[in-house]
Amino acid sequence: MALFSSSTKSIPAPANIPKHIAVIMDGNGRWAKKRFLPRVAGHKRGVEAVRSMVKSCAAAGVEYLTLFAFSSENWRRPPEEVSFLMGLFMDALNGEVNKLHQNNIRMMVIGDRSPFSPDLCARIEAAETLTRNNSGLTLTIAANYGGRWDMLQAINRMALASTAKAGHFSEEELAQYLAMKYAPEPDLFIRTGGEKRISNFLLWQLAYTELYFTDTLWPDFDQDAFDLAIQSYQKRERRFGRTSEQLTEG
Repeated sequence: MALFSSSTKSIPAPANIPKHIAVIMDGNGRWAKKRFLPRVAGHKRGVEAVRSMVKSCAAAGVEYLTLFAFSSENWRRPPEEVSFLMGLFMDALNGEVNKLHQNNIRMMVIGDRSPFSPDLCARIEAAETLTRNNSGLTLTIAANYGGRWDMLQAINRMALASTAKAGHFSEEELAQYLAMKYAPEPDLFIRTGGEKRISNFLLWQLAYTELYFTDTLWPDFDQDAFDLAIQSYQKRERRFGRTSEQLTEG
């Protein structure tokens, strides 16, 4: 897989449509609570919003979509909810992967898989293998993922690969070991549900990403909500350390 340059080392080419969108899908539980439903009902409805988001991105020409499905901190949730989420992940893999493949979508999963069941790990590997050569949208699911975990595992692997260079590694060398080395840094970050945090998500990769926060709960994030996020992005001035005058002169 090709490595992409860093936004702190080179200036990405401007584009009207983001090449890579990263999303924290927040608000499933509150969506359910507002309707006097159990939290799991919100998670189920959230899967439908994922389908809508994938369709919207593919139609708009977005090349990479990364969804934060389960963070390394989400293990702190009630055990019954964690168990349900693991089952929902398995059901989604069983029910959606063939559709993704038929639509030329490549699926990737990033995060620490060691706590997952052997069946879930096998299903993830099968999904990645089936869709590996697809050339359309790359859909990445971040599951048991954390930005600090990502950087630490990258540093550890890099150090083991070349102990002679300890203390003299470059940003480019570290990038080869990050979980998302196959994708450009996100152009647009979306968080639904009204919270204004990045919550340990893609800490390295979000250095120059445009941040978009919306009160819309994830199950309600439809085509209209997607369009509003894109419109907001299109109004941003992406300077990457330069001045507005330099952009005008360029």
